[in-house]
Amino acid sequence: MTYLLALDQGTSSCRSIVFDPSGQIAAIAQKELPQIYPQPGWVEHDALEIWQLQLATVREVLATAGIAAKQVKAVGITNQRETTLVWNRLTGQPIHNAIVWQDRRAEPACADLRARGMTETIRNKTGLLVDAYFSGTKLKWILDHVPGARAQAANGELAFGTIDSWLIWQLTEGRVHATDVSNAARTMLFNVHRNQWDTELLAALDIPDSLMPVVQASASHFGEVTPALLGHALPIGGVAGDQQSALFGQACFSAGMAKNTYGTGCFMLMHTGPVFQTSGNGLITTSAAQTTSRPEFALEGSVFVGGAVVQWLRDGLQAIQSSTQVQALAESVPDSGGVMVVPAFTGLGAPYWKPDARGSITGLTRGTSLAHIARASLESIAYQSAALLQAMARDAASAGTAVSELRVDGGACVNNLLMQFQADLLGIPVVRPAVTETTALGAAYLAGLTTGVYRSTAELSSLWRSERRFEPTMSRERASELMAHWDHAVKQTVL
Repeated sequence: MTYLLALDQGTSSCRSIVFDPSGQIAAIAQKELPQIYPQPGWVEHDALEIWQLQLATVREVLATAGIAAKQVKAVGITNQRETTLVWNRLTGQPIHNAIVWQDRRAEPACADLRARGMTETIRNKTGLLVDAYFSGTKLKWILDHVPGARAQAANGELAFGTIDSWLIWQLTEGRVHATDVSNAARTMLFNVHRNQWDTELLAALDIPDSLMPVVQASASHFGEVTPALLGHALPIGGVAGDQQSALFGQACFSAGMAKNTYGTGCFMLMHTGPVFQTSGNGLITTSAAQTTSRPEFALEGSVFVGGAVVQWLRDGLQAIQSSTQVQALAESVPDSGGVMVVPAFTGLGAPYWKPDARGSITGLTRGTSLAHIARASLESIAYQSAALLQAMARDAASAGTAVSELRVDGGACVNNLLMQFQADLLGIPVVRPAVTETTALGAAYLAGLTTGVYRSTAELSSLWRSERRFEPTMSRERASELMAHWDHAVKQTVL
């Protein structure tokens, strides 16, 4: 049998998954990725550690599946998107830790862009808001703060990449410096209409174009894994940022189809087809994973702290010993007792875009217990996602489309309490697929299209299966009351 290998490099773990051609999982290997917090608001990763852990999972998953590398038809890569890395082209050594997408240190550079009147130019060319979330200002920070970096960059000695580019570089032993459109679209430096790096935006941040990777369609040939790593040369046939990859893996190929990924953060995307639609409701426009040179787009909203709130319950409050215990603790009380947790640990993302917001717990009484706080923490994931979908639905309506269901994936989507509460708040079905590893599956599908395992996206649509539909049971009046309470709590988080 022919297999597809997906490398899924995320914020909190490195994983590799082997899929058979029907999209079923043959084996999974995963290793936790340590986080580095140099100071409040800063988040980093050790890029060499990312590579070592990722390679270890590749070797482990092939062994677990009991297959040889030569049985793998192609490799797909999906990755945490805006995480930013610069390395020396000659030595292959990073000049600084990778700056993670959650990191806020580049906010002063964003403020400078706003003051210079660049907001509309950036939005029109890239679809993005000016925010430290995106890669461009992180790259500028590295060049400005690492001694000698500017001179090295001017001499063409450095390479910039998001984590996909770093993995491609390592897998090909430095022969390929490339990325795909979906990752490039997250930099604030990429013209999504022309699918090219934008010279005006590069100049605005004083970034030499020699740093930038070649940009390709998401389903295309990105080089070959060197035989020395796995014992056989394997084509890299698909690359996509994790959220666009999940949209692809959920078979959301047409306008109005939407998915939400419940990971460290929450990421909701709605496909808009070839239409570049600007949001009037605090969302961003981004390039979807592309199988041809023709641009395709999606509206996106990002929640900075989603499943990470469960990690906070575990590591910060020490309310639970493992993340799997959160549902039982939350279900030990019938509701949150009026408690609202707004986990704005690193500001609030869409649709609020409040970088100065900080986390809050409101509604405390003498009867409040850790169980109430745990339930409110879990519910905060659904509240933030509901605010996103409401914004998305308004944008969809203005374009003459409607969101009729929400397809879900990511680690927290296995939590039935959370998914039912999500459906209740939204008033539309929440659909969990039979294969919830849709981020990795999207990368595998892209690689399979490139190498002829699949003929078309229509064939991929026929493979998609639902495992459970969560139908809304709450009255719309009650849902509106709860969202009003949430909105009030959000207003109290802004300093």
